[in-house]
Amino acid sequence: MDSTATTPQTPATPAVPLAVSDQQNTALLDDTLTFLTASTPTNSGPQGRAEIERWAAVLTASTRPGLAKIKQELNLLNNLLADAKTPAHDIAAILASLGAETAKVAEDAGGDYSGPLGNLSKLLIRAGSTLSR
Repeated sequence: MDSTATTPQTPATPAVPLAVSDQQNTALLDDTLTFLTASTPTNSGPQGRAEIERWAAVLTASTRPGLAKIKQELNLLNNLLADAKTPAHDIAAILASLGAETAKVAEDAGGDYSGPLGNLSKLLIRAGSTLSR
């Protein structure tokens, strides 16, 4: 190769925002409700962290205001679940807080989201309560 030739550059990957349809949001919400009904954070295994990562990606792409605390707490919960030595009460506190924040979002949600988000809120709070015992 000629030393004066330009070095090939890999084109930068454009940052394309994740587009999530209402149908995808509903499916994610349904999946999470089913998952939380069947397990708790202590027995969720890798699927629990996968659910958190799915939600984090969807919420990051959202332009809806008021989600910053939920995003922050999802990241914290993911980190806590990654460490097998995390005390259950730490996880319980995050779940309770996520439940409370989800309830706020459910109150403002329109259409078909209010009910399922309310259920999600209750399940998160219940999971936190179970862990704190």
